Amino acid sequence: MAKSIMVLGTCSNAGKSLITAGICRILKQDGYKVAPFKAQNMALNSYITKDGLEMGRAQVMQAEACGLEPDCRMNPVLLKPTSDKGSQVILNGKVYGNMKAQEFYENKPIFREAIRETYESLAKDYDVIVMEGAGSPAEINLKDNDLVNMGMAKMADAPVLLVGDIDRGGVFASLAGTMLLFDEEERARVSGVIINKFRGDLEILKPGLTMLEDIIHVPVVGVVPYMKLDVDDEDSLSEKFHAKDENALIDVAVIRLPRISNFTDFNALEYMDGVGVRYVSSARDLGDPDVVMIPGTKNTMADLLWMRQSGVEAQVLKFASRGKPVFGICGGYQILGQSIADPSGVEHGGDMAGMGLLPHHTVFGEEKTTMETTGVLSDVTGIFSSLSGQEYQGYEIHMGSQEKEANIINEGNVYGTYIHGVFDKEGVAKALVSALLEAKGLDFSDVKAFDIDEYKQSQYDILADGLRKSLNLDIIYDMIK
Repeated sequence: MAKSIMVLGTCSNAGKSLITAGICRILKQDGYKVAPFKAQNMALNSYITKDGLEMGRAQVMQAEACGLEPDCRMNPVLLKPTSDKGSQVILNGKVYGNMKAQEFYENKPIFREAIRETYESLAKDYDVIVMEGAGSPAEINLKDNDLVNMGMAKMADAPVLLVGDIDRGGVFASLAGTMLLFDEEERARVSGVIINKFRGDLEILKPGLTMLEDIIHVPVVGVVPYMKLDVDDEDSLSEKFHAKDENALIDVAVIRLPRISNFTDFNALEYMDGVGVRYVSSARDLGDPDVVMIPGTKNTMADLLWMRQSGVEAQVLKFASRGKPVFGICGGYQILGQSIADPSGVEHGGDMAGMGLLPHHTVFGEEKTTMETTGVLSDVTGIFSSLSGQEYQGYEIHMGSQEKEANIINEGNVYGTYIHGVFDKEGVAKALVSALLEAKGLDFSDVKAFDIDEYKQSQYDILADGLRKSLNLDIIYDMIK
């Protein structure tokens, strides 16, 4: 049975996912067979494994850092919010059902046992499991039935590293306050704290570190500098939503839907020199890009209604009427069609007209399509005709269905596909960007393409190197042993 260590954070976005990935990478580099684990994840950005099972994107990123194929055992419970009060519950990679928060809370004993069985199965196959918590572990109203923070640490009998984010301020108070709200057994489980996202002079910080240790009686394992890394983000807290490249040759505008999912679909384009990807959340910000992308969403009808009410739909329709290219992926593809119906109330209920730019009609059913898919893209015409016959590798994950004769379709300058990750293969990304450059009288030689998998691995090595320099690994190895 594997040894284990748990990474908790004082709040959401404290950097738990990256610290977990970095520790995973270090252990892999040092010769250990290591795997990540997060008992319960809440995110719209999910992934489909080779065996057609769904899991959170953060654990996919961490699996890559371990040099592993993603395995849904690494994330047994995934909550995908469908509204402010409810989520679709994914259990061991398959849809369990839609639940309101109270209903999920009442069923936690069922999920706890499933988590225990899944963790024990994974632990039999590895030397070390590096576990990640969720949000804050000190939500005192939820601690009795906790599945993912101290409750999971107790289940696995794991020592804990507590991470605080100094970039947002109040890191000493957040670390000390979290320790204060732990009970005696929980405090004893915390073997070290990490201060993350530091910018400044470490010498000025050091007196505070000593005072913190005197207050919480736990060593500071290290101060991690703010690192700029290109790795897949878990959720809408991602900084990329606010990024804009003023010097880009190609301007890609992605509609930032309220329930946007799988925005990692656009990473391959972001990584290309000369290509700028920006996220648009209001009609006035659309401008005149080279292409508009409508991404996936966890609630297609609700997000189409948002586009309609906010004026974004009208702007995209005006953009398309000028012959400019529009590309929809998954939910975005459904939005571009003639109609959307949800007779069983799977997401939103009822029916509504789509944007009318593509010929298909979408009907939501009870069964969810989840599968990895590879092959060559179907023939299309128009500005992106060079996509025809390009090799792709991706996955499908959607509730809606319609008759499909092709894996990508177009009507003039409007394109749609169900394939997530469709741009990840270099040939597809090159064909798309080359077409946009040609339309502007530019040449693809001005843009550098590269191997996305090789690039990702280099980023994990940079992350591991940064943690080696800033953490006391002797303490971490002692915790594991």
